[in-house]
Amino acid sequence: MMMFINEFWRFVILSAPYILLGLTIASFINAFFGEGKIKKLMGRESIKDVFWSSLIGIPLPLCSCAVIPAAITLKKSGASNGATSSFLISTPESGVDSIALTYAVMDLPMTIFRVISTFFSSITAGLLNIFFNSSNSNHKLNKTDTEKMECCEHDSDKNIDTKPKTSFKQKLRKGFLFSFGDLVNDISLWLLFGLVAAAMISYFVPNDFFDQLHSWQNRAFILLLGIPLYICASAITPIAASMVLKGLDPGSALLLMMVGPATNITNIVIIRKYIGDRGVIINIFSVAVIALLFSSLVNYFYTHFSKINFNISEHIHAEENDIISILSAVIMLLLIAKGIYIKKIKSLI
Repeated sequence: MMMFINEFWRFVILSAPYILLGLTIASFINAFFGEGKIKKLMGRESIKDVFWSSLIGIPLPLCSCAVIPAAITLKKSGASNGATSSFLISTPESGVDSIALTYAVMDLPMTIFRVISTFFSSITAGLLNIFFNSSNSNHKLNKTDTEKMECCEHDSDKNIDTKPKTSFKQKLRKGFLFSFGDLVNDISLWLLFGLVAAAMISYFVPNDFFDQLHSWQNRAFILLLGIPLYICASAITPIAASMVLKGLDPGSALLLMMVGPATNITNIVIIRKYIGDRGVIINIFSVAVIALLFSSLVNYFYTHFSKINFNISEHIHAEENDIISILSAVIMLLLIAKGIYIKKIKSLI
């Protein structure tokens, strides 16, 4: 038991500074990048709008369920099917928090591949929607849609600032309240699950476990499991890193990080009302195909140009005696505990 706790602490101490950095950056994004600015870049049925939607969604700190009410609001405000689909895919697949965490537990090349693959999967979905699923009638925002999201109970206006004429200090305060309040509360349980799962894989799974399976078998399993299930981008990252250390090829790890956060059965059911069945099929197809293509590209890269540098033990050794890393780990665990209490425990008391 003590060895498992040590493994868990190793993942916590490695990831905590980067998670806190990502949350801090998310505060500024939320404070100064308002919904009005997004609407201006997403309002027309054009390739340019799809491009901007993909680009905007990459750093935004919204999980897979929180992005739904935000995307529906944008759709009602005039965003096209193509722009809405791009936003729906790029936003949950990445975020400043998960990007920072990828660099922490993996390496720089995988971090870059994750961002680029997210951009291409979202822009592919957007372009295909423009050509084969152009916007038609507007849809009314259904309040029950947002209530169906179990992991994100707050409204979309808490995620994207809509109040005009606020001071710099007020905007900054609201941004920090969002990141270290709503956002942490939303991802806390999933982040804890990801850290515990990573520690369990590191402790219990043999080092050559995934070597026994062919790469195509790993990818087929990940696609079948990842598309209908939900896990947020930050939570899936340490799991993917620990699986690579047990023999999973890096391409399959990238595939897991793409399909896990991008789609889930609840989101599919809700969003089909706004972009139609054809739009949902296009989105799933785009995520799956681009993820498979980039997984092959990643494996080729690590085979021919760079060795895998996911040496978590080596990274942690430099940080175990670092007071900043230890303090960050304590703060992150307190934030996780606070989020789980508010979301799961408080209502039961």
